[in-house]
Amino acid sequence: MAAGRERGAGERGAGERRSGGRGGGGRSLGEHAIGLDTLVRLQRRRPAPDRGHRLSLPDGMTAPLGCDAVAVPDRLGPLVVPKLPRVGCVYTDGSHWWWIVPSDSDYALPWPSPARYATGALVTGTARLIHRPEGTAPYTPPIPLYLALCRVTGTAPDWSRAVSA
Repeated sequence: MAAGRERGAGERGAGERRSGGRGGGGRSLGEHAIGLDTLVRLQRRRPAPDRGHRLSLPDGMTAPLGCDAVAVPDRLGPLVVPKLPRVGCVYTDGSHWWWIVPSDSDYALPWPSPARYATGALVTGTARLIHRPEGTAPYTPPIPLYLALCRVTGTAPDWSRAVSA
């Protein structure tokens, strides 16, 4: 294209083909553009995923720091409990134990596998309370829980791993 000259609306450069849709400049004939309106309509038609339900706190408990939950397979639960200085509310659904922790306890902290972090303490299925702590705070301290899970899973805590350049 000559310097200082812009292409007009009807002109095409070398290698460009006209596509049938709006905004299709430069696409081959086999590609289709989907507009934002179409994507929004398709999203609204999708069935809502089952987000589960929030673990309910026992009467008299308050959660001023919000609630998230950490789940581990039920075989690991009894191994973790003796390693904790304080055990908050613990639930079971038959296959996992769920500990209530303050919201955002996953910030910059990758929980060791096979632990699962549930924002908002949302779980699928039914879970029943198996441990209620004294007082009104439902929380298990997240750092001791993290360290206990690292120990029983044989995982080095994230901050103790070597950093590669």
